[in-house]
Amino acid sequence: MDEKPNAPPHLLFFPLPAQGPVNSMFKLAELLCLEGLQVTFLVTEYIHHRLLNFSNIQSRLQSCHGFQLQAITDGLPDGHSRSADSFLEVLNSLKLNTMPLLKELLTSGSFRSDEGSSQQPVTGMVADGLMGFTFDVASEIGIPIFYVRTIGPCSLWTFFCLPKLIDSGELPPLDAINTSDDDIDKLVKGVPGTESFLRRRDLPRFSTLGDAAYPFLQLLKKEGEEVPKAHGLILNTFEELDGPLLSHLGSSCRNLYTIGPFHAHLKTKRSALSTTEPTASTRGSSSSNFQRLITDIQFMTGEVGRHNP
Repeated sequence: MDEKPNAPPHLLFFPLPAQGPVNSMFKLAELLCLEGLQVTFLVTEYIHHRLLNFSNIQSRLQSCHGFQLQAITDGLPDGHSRSADSFLEVLNSLKLNTMPLLKELLTSGSFRSDEGSSQQPVTGMVADGLMGFTFDVASEIGIPIFYVRTIGPCSLWTFFCLPKLIDSGELPPLDAINTSDDDIDKLVKGVPGTESFLRRRDLPRFSTLGDAAYPFLQLLKKEGEEVPKAHGLILNTFEELDGPLLSHLGSSCRNLYTIGPFHAHLKTKRSALSTTEPTASTRGSSSSNFQRLITDIQFMTGEVGRHNP
């Protein structure tokens, strides 16, 4: 890898092509860029068009030196709705059509900015945890990958446990549950940390189909297998809020970074950069975990440079 001496890490962000994940991960990307890291934020052409036409993306980028926005095809025809109902179709197209192109772009150094020599090739990737197939690309290229999940830890941990709940018979099909009595309010015991409050009625509708082969359940099962392989999992929360559940999630991940709320960190950082007056810092575990994330990124991406001359 053609690494530039003393150049900061260059991270490729690849969010799930949906409004919530894109907005959340964009704030994280801005924050890391303001900390001195180089960032390429890669979105599908459909999302790219919407960002340019229906957001203030251009003005936000003006203050982020070393930040570039790029687009890649999702492999679907222009007339495709790309709605929530076709989520799995979009995801499958990304895996089949976009990932080979992404690997080609990474190996060719196409994500360098127009500034040329001032920016090194991508040395790390930050992707949505639902797109577990990005791990294979990062592994083949030889760069570390961090996953981000923008949903709450309680939902994420419950999703990880759903396949086991169905396999164990604790979550029967909805038509086998008598909704006229206490069945629907029965506590779910197979999600550690939630035994005292999680009820059957709290689970998403698809989980009560009672079929572990259901495509979305298979996706969640795959996510539960892929996330532990990554170099870390980044969550938009903080330990003081979700500590009990984070301890369970942390047992399944190599490194867990709870650095939320992203928007609060970003607001504080922008305020500090726009004035010479002292500003209140973001305190607590979230702030220290953010610094730990930066340190780990610098170390891991530095290892990439040393082992790929």
